[in-house]
Amino acid sequence: MSIVLITGSSGLVGSESVNFFSNKGFDVIGIDNDFRKFFFGKESSTNDVKKQLISSNKNFKSLNIDIRNYNNLEKLFKKYKNNISLIIHCAAQPSHDYGKNYPLLDFNINATGTLNLLELTNKYTSNAPFIFMSTNKVYGDNPNSLKFSENSKRYELNKKHKFYKGIDEKFSIDSCTHSFFGVSKTYADLIVQEYGRNSGLKTVCFRGGCITGPNHSGAKLHGFLSYLVKHTLSKKEYSIIGYKGKQVRDNLHSFDLINCFWEFYKKPKKGEIYNIGGGRYSNCSIIEALDLVEKFAKIKIKRNIIKKNRTGDHIWYISNLNKFKKDYPNWKQKYNTSEIIKELITAENKYAV
Repeated sequence: MSIVLITGSSGLVGSESVNFFSNKGFDVIGIDNDFRKFFFGKESSTNDVKKQLISSNKNFKSLNIDIRNYNNLEKLFKKYKNNISLIIHCAAQPSHDYGKNYPLLDFNINATGTLNLLELTNKYTSNAPFIFMSTNKVYGDNPNSLKFSENSKRYELNKKHKFYKGIDEKFSIDSCTHSFFGVSKTYADLIVQEYGRNSGLKTVCFRGGCITGPNHSGAKLHGFLSYLVKHTLSKKEYSIIGYKGKQVRDNLHSFDLINCFWEFYKKPKKGEIYNIGGGRYSNCSIIEALDLVEKFAKIKIKRNIIKKNRTGDHIWYISNLNKFKKDYPNWKQKYNTSEIIKELITAENKYAV
């Protein structure tokens, strides 16, 4: 028995991981309590995804466990111990706005939940690699200090700028505004590193940009591209929050991300960090994303501009992927932003692309 344990298994990254590792022949145990429905409402429930995963993967088992509950988690780790060959930790409270309104809940899920999983990994299956889905929000709003030029549809850096190819792992996380969500994820990121560097676990933090794909239950408060596509196809309007819609995000398909996980699993390191996103290969501004939806779906979108930006929001963020590509040269990106948006539109079953 070789088990992959996946938290947040019905979410975007978790569900992609379930399918991937099930297809590789692993037994997969998923932990998911559909808290996304609790955070963002009925329309964001991942229950349908869970049902699909169970029906299509005979070697997958889904468990309703809250990662804040150490005792319930320990029963699972005690039962399987060293049969667990990999832990992929995706479960989280993922929203800036929600974290600000409910900071205790946000911290307990993102920080304490991660600590619980690390301690149990160390206690019962210390040889298993531990993959943590971190976030670029550990850098707070420091990227906003870069000198951008304002173009007609996006903010951009000069091609000779030090960070033109993206933010790297040496970028400072200090002296900036993170948001409460950013702080809870930063704690989790640092403690994952510490269990690698101090306790010797094979840990990695993937500091994600905008991870997306058709399994994303996008909501207004989280899931940029998924929500943008679903909302504009149904309402044909979109509220742009801050920065004139020229803020830039890099977009990585969940399929490409899980292939990063696979490369790390085959050659794990201890206490490692990687910035991971679409990079220069796959990125867009809000305006550019809306333009692509209009083009591919052949619709006209009404754009409502809200001048006030979100606290800690990035004006421009592109991940520098050089470190991961150097360590894992077999990894290749499959999807760019246009291909991602086409797939999201097709997944809605309303428009042929």
